[in-house]
Amino acid sequence: MRIRLEQLNPTIGDLSGNKELILSSIEKAGEDGIELLLLPELMTCGYPPMDLLEREVFRESVYKLNREIVSATGETAVIFGSITENLSGVGRKMYNSAIAAQRGEEINRVHKALLPTYDVFDDLRYFEPGNEFEPVIINGFPFGITVCEDIWFNDNEIQYHIYDKNPAEILADKGAKALINISASPFNKNKPVSRKNMLQKHAKNLGLPLFYVNSVGAQTELVFDGDSLAFDGAGTMKARSKRFEPDVVDINFNPQNNEVKVLTDVAANFDNPPKEEVIFKALVLGVRDYLEKSGAAKKVILGLSGGIDSALTCVIAKEALGAENVKTVTMPSEFSSEGSVSDSEKLAQNLGVELIEIPIRGIFDAFKDALGPHFEGTDFGVAEENLQSRTRGGLLMALANKFGYMLLNTGNKSEMAVGYCTLYGDMAGGLSVISDVYKTEVFDICRWLNKEYYKKEVIPESILTKEPSAELRPNQKDSDSLPDYGTLDTILTYYIEEQLSREQIINHGIDPEVIDKVLRLVDMNEYKRYQAPPGLKVSAKAFGTGRRWPLAQQWTGQEKRMLDKIFKSSSFNA
Repeated sequence: MRIRLEQLNPTIGDLSGNKELILSSIEKAGEDGIELLLLPELMTCGYPPMDLLEREVFRESVYKLNREIVSATGETAVIFGSITENLSGVGRKMYNSAIAAQRGEEINRVHKALLPTYDVFDDLRYFEPGNEFEPVIINGFPFGITVCEDIWFNDNEIQYHIYDKNPAEILADKGAKALINISASPFNKNKPVSRKNMLQKHAKNLGLPLFYVNSVGAQTELVFDGDSLAFDGAGTMKARSKRFEPDVVDINFNPQNNEVKVLTDVAANFDNPPKEEVIFKALVLGVRDYLEKSGAAKKVILGLSGGIDSALTCVIAKEALGAENVKTVTMPSEFSSEGSVSDSEKLAQNLGVELIEIPIRGIFDAFKDALGPHFEGTDFGVAEENLQSRTRGGLLMALANKFGYMLLNTGNKSEMAVGYCTLYGDMAGGLSVISDVYKTEVFDICRWLNKEYYKKEVIPESILTKEPSAELRPNQKDSDSLPDYGTLDTILTYYIEEQLSREQIINHGIDPEVIDKVLRLVDMNEYKRYQAPPGLKVSAKAFGTGRRWPLAQQWTGQEKRMLDKIFKSSSFNA
C-alpha cells in the first residue's frame, strides 16, 4: 500500500485557502498512485482556531467544507483533520476529528480522545472527548487512527495530569495492525528528540508500524515544525520529513509482513540538528507566517543598538522577509558607545538592510527640561533611564505608523523574565521575535550563524564579544544589576520551564541569595509581560498564553515580605 504523509501549512480561518491546499493534495496523490493520503489535524480550519469555534456560522462553514472534501475523493483514501458536529444532544458542540474518506464517501470518523488543557492547549474548552476506539478498515486493512495528543499518552515533558486511557494500546488490542496519528503538534527546542522517542516507543512496544503526519507553519505565537515520521513494527525509523516547510514523504507499506520502505527522496541522516539551527529556523518561519497570515504589514522596522539581541532579530527578519523589506534605525544618545552606531552600520551593511540614524539626545534633553521643575532635588535614576527607551520606542512607532511597517520587538527571554526592560519603550512592537530565547542562547545562535549558516562573519565579532549593556547611564553594564547570564538563565530554566521550587533550585548548588533575587524579580514583573507583544514560542514554557500567572494575588506577596529583608527595593521599575 502506497501511503503519503503530507505536512501542509494551513491558515486559521482561511477555509477557502485551506480547501485549495487539501484538494490539490488529493488530486496530486491520485495522479501519483497513492492509495492512502494522510493530512494533519484540523487541516480544514487550522489549529488552534480558539473562539472562532464559538461562532455558529464558522462551524457550519467547516462542516460544509468537510462534505466538499469527502465528495472530492477518488480511489485514493484520505484521512484529514477537521471539526465535526456532536449530535448526541449532550456535552460540547463538536469533536476534533480525523475523517477517513474514499470514492466520494465517508468511511469513518475518529474523535480525539485525550484533550489537552495544559500550557498553550485548551481543547476541552471546545471539544467533546471521543470515547470509542475501533480500528478503521481502509483498503481492507485495519488501521488504528489517533489524533495528536492521543499518541502522547502520559508522555509529555511536564506531566500536568495522568490519562487513564491509552488510545494506541486500546486500538492494538482491538485488532489494529498499524497506527496512524494526524497532528498539529507545536514546536519547542526539545520536541524533535522527545517526539521521535515517544513515537518510537509506541511502535516498538506495540509491535506495529506507525505513521505520523504533523502540521507545519506558524499560527501567531505557535510554530509547527512538521517533522513527519514513519516507523516499522520494530520501532526503527524509516522516514523523516523536512522541518519547517511543507513536505511529502511516500511510504510503501506491505500489510502482509508489515514492511515499511521509503519511496521518496528523504534525508538519509536521521540525526537531530543542533538546537541553534532548529530555534533559528522556527523563528524565521514564525516571523514570515505572522506577517503573511495576519496581513498586518509586508515590511518590518526595528531598532539596532549595536547589541546582540537586535542583531539576531535583524538577521531573522532578513531571512524571513528579504533585506528589501527590513528597515533599521540606530538612535544614539549621550550614553551610547561608539560601537552602538558603528557595529549597527557594519551589521546592516553585511545583511544589505537599510539603516537610518536618528540621534535622541536633543529629544531626551527636552524631556528633562520639561520635567526639571518636577524632578528638582532628585538624582538621575530609573525614570531618566527609561525616558531614553521610551523616546526610542516612540520614534520607532511613529515610523511604523507613517509607512506601514510592523515594529519588531528585540527583547530576549532573560530580560523579559526579570523585568529588565521598559514598558512603552523597548517593549514596544507588534511581534516579539526572541522573547522565548534566553540571552545565552542568543549568543549561541549568533555564533552558529557565523560559523555554520553563513560560514563568514555576518554578525560583527565586536557585537559577539562586547559586554551587554542597556547604555542608559554612564558606563552601564547588565552585570551591574543582574547575575551573569549563565547563572541567570540556569535559574530561569529551572523556575519557569521545569517549574522547580526555590529549595529544588538550591539543591543544584546555586547561591540562595542569587536565587531569591531572581525569583522575586520574575514574580514582581508579571504586569510587564501582560502588556508585552505576542512572542514566538520555542521552549516548553514560554511567556504568553501558556503561562497564566495572576497579577492580583498573595502567594508572591508572602514571598516578597520574606525576601524584602534581603532586598529592600527593586531597580527594575517600569
